[in-house]
Amino acid sequence: MVYFLSFFLLLGSFCKPVVTAPVRNPVPVLQSEPQICRLFGSVYLTSDPKQKNLARYFVYIETEEAYADLLVFKENNKLFADAPGLWFITSSRNFADHIFFVTPNRAFADFSINFTSKRTFAGCKN
Repeated sequence: MVYFLSFFLLLGSFCKPVVTAPVRNPVPVLQSEPQICRLFGSVYLTSDPKQKNLARYFVYIETEEAYADLLVFKENNKLFADAPGLWFITSSRNFADHIFFVTPNRAFADFSINFTSKRTFAGCKN
């Protein structure tokens, strides 16, 4: 009888439930800074206040190249806008990859851009 009882005690030690910590889903973190080095493709630029809520970022068009965060080259073909700073400016927001609101005040902008005439200069300045 002692052997029978010890067998069940031994069996019970192997079958103990495993207690684990509760699984916590990571909370998505909002990025404080826009990732401007990843912006390319077709872009719709608007300065209409009615379309301000549709915009992903607010952009200021800088007159000086030295002060701009991103140098942009306007592509004539959407297929060639495949690297950071290469934008195909579209006239319809329905066909755009990104929608930006052009603000006249630099303080309200998320980042600033400058249009360059050389394709090799386009890109991030960081």
